[in-house]
Amino acid sequence: MSHKQARFYESVLANFDRAAKHSGLPAGLLAQIRECNAVYQMRFPVKMGNSYEVVEAYRVQHSHHRLPTKGGIRFSHLVNQEEVMALASLMTYKCAIVDVPFGGAKGGVKVSPRKYSEDQLEKITRRYTTELIRKNFIGPGVDVPAPDYGTGPREMAWILDTYNQLKNGDIDGLACVTGKPVNHGGIAGRTEATGRGVYYGLRELLSYEDDMAAIGLTAGMKDKTIVIQGLGNVGSYTGTICQKEGGAKIVGISEMEGTIYSKDGIDVEKLIKFRKQTGSILGFPGTETLEVREDWVALECDILIPAALESQITADNADLVKAKIIGEAANGPVTDVAEDMLTAKGIIVVPDMFLNAGGVTVSYFEWLKNLSHMRFGRLEKRFDQNTYANIMDVIEKTTGKKVSNRDKSMIVRGADEVDLVRSGLEETMITAYKEIRDIKKRKKKLSTLREAAFLSALNKIASDYMQLGVFP
Repeated sequence: MSHKQARFYESVLANFDRAAKHSGLPAGLLAQIRECNAVYQMRFPVKMGNSYEVVEAYRVQHSHHRLPTKGGIRFSHLVNQEEVMALASLMTYKCAIVDVPFGGAKGGVKVSPRKYSEDQLEKITRRYTTELIRKNFIGPGVDVPAPDYGTGPREMAWILDTYNQLKNGDIDGLACVTGKPVNHGGIAGRTEATGRGVYYGLRELLSYEDDMAAIGLTAGMKDKTIVIQGLGNVGSYTGTICQKEGGAKIVGISEMEGTIYSKDGIDVEKLIKFRKQTGSILGFPGTETLEVREDWVALECDILIPAALESQITADNADLVKAKIIGEAANGPVTDVAEDMLTAKGIIVVPDMFLNAGGVTVSYFEWLKNLSHMRFGRLEKRFDQNTYANIMDVIEKTTGKKVSNRDKSMIVRGADEVDLVRSGLEETMITAYKEIRDIKKRKKKLSTLREAAFLSALNKIASDYMQLGVFP
């Protein structure tokens, strides 16, 4: 285990302790919330050709204050127990902050997806699912996995199929896992959800004129310069949505192969196509390549968005940051010590437990869809469309003026599933940020948004425990 990975879990615990002292909650209750409730470490054999390989894997359920528990499954050769425990812990706080009624969980399988064929990955995924079923660590009302680093809709479909084979007749079986392909019970808008949530969260932060004036920025996302580390699912959607819907300028992108920069801006959609064709972001027209990949931290910009892995901004490089805002699109990209240094410089760190909660929010919508056995919008879309059309007819008759067909079609259309998902996500992120900001304004001793976010989560989790009668 690397020093960075060990520091990740230590950093989560340190941030918890820092906020907990302001909560006024009983020590025993805080101790219960702080610790992981169940840790399942497993090793299982998988036949690869003519030989067998023993795979190391984990599933951690951090909190049972609400069920089911919820969290992604990560495929990476760097997976270890402490990392999975840290991620499960963050899931608990994340769900509480955005009012999603789950406890936190996380899974990890210690394999590098690039080293295996699709058939081999399917074997690993199905065997891992079988192990979870054997120990009752998966189920619609027990524990609901989702995609994470190294996994996606394909793996979730394999998990669903394995679960249904072994749990034949479970009427709510579709809800055993989220992040599935839409034609396998998934939900429209899930793939973009985390990146879109990052956009909504940053947009809400930037909307407060007095808060922005305090760090020398104007309100609004338009024309803000952004540097993104990581062009995977989260980074790519964050970049394209901030650019297309927010009017921001993406001036820097960092990936495994290197870091590119352009003061005039980078078209993220074109860059993604370029990378698919060439296998690299390097050489994208109109950009320059930095000599040292890690120097993305020091690029001039308004907003720095680490959207890759944990512990990327540390005590070793925090002093190089020139951005006014850091948006944690990844889990745990800023260590607790680094955050102290950044806060002292007046930099706002928007915490992961809030900012990247878009994924679990839309996973919640998918879970609800699966339990209701009906897609969103099916009942009301045409009714709404006909109602709006009748209203437009009355307006035209009353005013004697005609509305163009293009404008009319835009006004009268009923909401599709993706429209409802985006609307629900937008409402969730706006409401959650307002709660966090209000707590920070009220509690003068809090120095960071992370402490306020922790307090928001702790208060809700503590209330659940007290209602259960565990802590009178």
